[in-house]
Formats: sequence, C-alpha cells, structure tokens
Amino acid sequence: MTKKSRTILFLICVFLFLLICPLTVLYSQGYRISFDYQQGGIKISKTGGFFVKAYPKQVDVLIEEVGSSKKTIKEKTDFFFGSLLVENLFPKKYKVEIKKEGYLPWQKVLEVKEKEVTGIKNIILFPENKEFTVFAQDLKNFWFFPDHKKIIFQEEGENSWSLKSYDLNNNVKSHLIDNVDISTKKSELIGLEISPDSREINLEVAVSKNITYFKIDLEKNPPALIKIKSPIAATGTDLVSEKFNNDTYSLDNLGNLFKNKEKLNDNPFTVKQEAKYVLKVSPDFIFLLEDKTLYKFNHDLKLFEKLSDDINDLKISPGSKTLAYLTDYEVWLFFLKDKESEPTKKAGEKIILLRLSEKIKDFYWLNEDYLILNIGNAIRIIEIDNRNNVQSWGLADLSDPKMFFNDFDKKLYVLSENKLYCSNVLLP
Repeated sequence: MTKKSRTILFLICVFLFLLICPLTVLYSQGYRISFDYQQGGIKISKTGGFFVKAYPKQVDVLIEEVGSSKKTIKEKTDFFFGSLLVENLFPKKYKVEIKKEGYLPWQKVLEVKEKEVTGIKNIILFPENKEFTVFAQDLKNFWFFPDHKKIIFQEEGENSWSLKSYDLNNNVKSHLIDNVDISTKKSELIGLEISPDSREINLEVAVSKNITYFKIDLEKNPPALIKIKSPIAATGTDLVSEKFNNDTYSLDNLGNLFKNKEKLNDNPFTVKQEAKYVLKVSPDFIFLLEDKTLYKFNHDLKLFEKLSDDINDLKISPGSKTLAYLTDYEVWLFFLKDKESEPTKKAGEKIILLRLSEKIKDFYWLNEDYLILNIGNAIRIIEIDNRNNVQSWGLADLSDPKMFFNDFDKKLYVLSENKLYCSNVLLP
C-alpha cells in the first residue's frame, strides 16, 4: 500500500471516528434521530418509554404510534412481577393495548415525553366469562353484617316472611325469626339495621298499619326477639357518628363536632332537624353529607365548608386515599392523599370522572383504582384513570338490581327478581 493510500485510509478512519463517536455517546444517553415529516428535516430527540404493571401476569402489550403505519411493538409482561419496561420511544402519542386470551382488553392513547417513563400501573384485566351463580332464591332483601362475613336474608313465602343469617366462612344458614313471631296478623318489614358490634338487629315493622319496633338479641341462643317502644338511638344526643380506627367522630343535635370527647369546631354547624346526616372520616379529612349537600371540615378554621350540591351518595376508597361521590348523572373524585402513580393528583384536588346520560343508582369501590356502578339495569366496572378516556366494562345486566361488593371475599352480590346472584372473585 502506498503512502498516499495509507494517508487516505487514515483520514477516512479519523472521519468515521469523529462521526460515530458523538452518535454513540448520544445514543447511549437516550437520544435518537428521526425525520420530521411536518418540518421536513432531521430531528434529534431524547427518548422516553412506558412502564407497565398488570394482572394477570404475562399479558400481551401492543404499542403503536398514533397516525403512523410503522410496525406495532409487541411485548409481554414478565412471569414474576407482571411488569414490563419499553424504552427508546420517540416523544409522541401511542395507542397502548393490554390483552390476554380469555380477558377483556385495556386500551388507551398515552403520550411519551422526553426523558420520562409514562406509567401504566395497577391494570386489571377482567375475565370475558363473567360468571354469576344463584346464591339464594325467594328473597325480598339482604343485608351484610359490619364485618361482611355474614348475611341476613329476608325470605319470602306466599303469605309469610322470615329472617335467616348466613355465615360465609362456614357456609351455614341459621334461622332468626318468622313473621308469626311478631304478630299473627299480616306484617311488613319496613326497616332493618344491624348494630356496629353485630350483637343486635333492630327492626321496624308495620302491623295493621301500626309501626312497631323490635330488636333481635344475637347474644342469646337461640336469638331472642324483644319488643321495644321506639328505635334505639345510637349515641344519646348525637345526630350521626362514625368510627375511624379507634376514634369515634360525632355531630350532636346542637351542631357540635366531636372526636371522642374533644370538640373540634369553634362555631356550631347549623343543624336542620328534619335533615338526614352522614359522616365520612379519613386520616386527614372529615366530610358531612346533609341531605344532598356535601361539606368538608376545615381543620384550620375549625368549621365546615360546602364542597358540592346534589350529592346522592359518597364512599371512601378501601385505603382511604380517595373519596368518590355521586350526583344523578356524574361521578366525582376528591383525592385525600397525593396520588403518585399516573395520572398524579394532589391531596385536596377534585375532578369529575364521568358524566352519563342515564341515572346512576348505586356504586362501590372495587379497589383503589376501580369502581362498580349500577346504571339502570346494567352493572359496570370503571377505572379512575382519566387520561384520554375513562374505560368501562360490562359486568352484568339484571332487572332492577340491588348490589353489594363484599371486600371480605372479593365478590359482588346482586339481588334481582327475588334471586341473589354471586359473582366469581373479581380481584387478585
């Protein structure tokens, strides 16, 4: 090889080194080169990615760039943790689909940003086969005990009714009372309330158009039916009370709010004598529902402030992280703690999650990330991830259903046309 050839070869190597070395450094730092069709030029961007965590494990994850015909990325979550990290994605919007044979798919359009990993966490795929079995028949109503381990059935005969208790732990049904134990005349059960300690059941019964009150003493064997003069007041002059951890919160009929014996408000809340009150307590918040008006207690000012009107129901999530409340056609969320998983939220932030054209009859928290709604005759599961769109999945369609999600066995119980249906286990 001549000296001139060696010189040319050396210069080529130097040029390639100077060209490739910066590109290698940029690549190692997450930068990628792409052609910008809108600008008509080369664009250097730092990439991002997706982190997926889903149940069941080993689900398929399909990622496709929105508005592009490029090949879809197909990956699978791992066997041990059900997670997946997809890196080196350009900052753009992507359609993400998570699916597995035998399960309903999850899909959403999400954005990848430079130098960020977008989280797709706490995803549950629900089975396509939504099994509901008939748990009990000839029922007019049902109630769960406070620990959710027992159920009371109101069984209906041709001209009679009776109350039975059912132990979910031991699969044992026990007799409580028949309507003839109350009166030989025709009677109608109007109201039933189980005491917080599960020792008594308070009954309101109509006998020949007269209202009569009873209690069933469950401490006796067999349970004893005792006639009482009036409904048993929960706590003396308290309008409403709520236990949280080992503390008792109460609002008395003068509008004073107490935590155990400590008064929390300086100026009494104006109480309406005919109004219905509900207290809900979390570690940092106290809520009061007066008929359909929702108030939040301001600990600094030591008074209740109005939060919203036209509220039908409210429930705090199982981990006391989020309050959900309903109007006739809307679902609202009030975040009790900072939500660190995406979409992130700050404590005290409220959002409207869903607005429907049909009236919402009832709802329950499934877990911290999903709700169960009763809309007309339909029962649906919805997510609280409001990025792009809120997804929902049909669970059942039954005539005039009354539902209860039992966090003890993770099953949904639905009463429809005198039959009590029970779902399969809904959570891992």
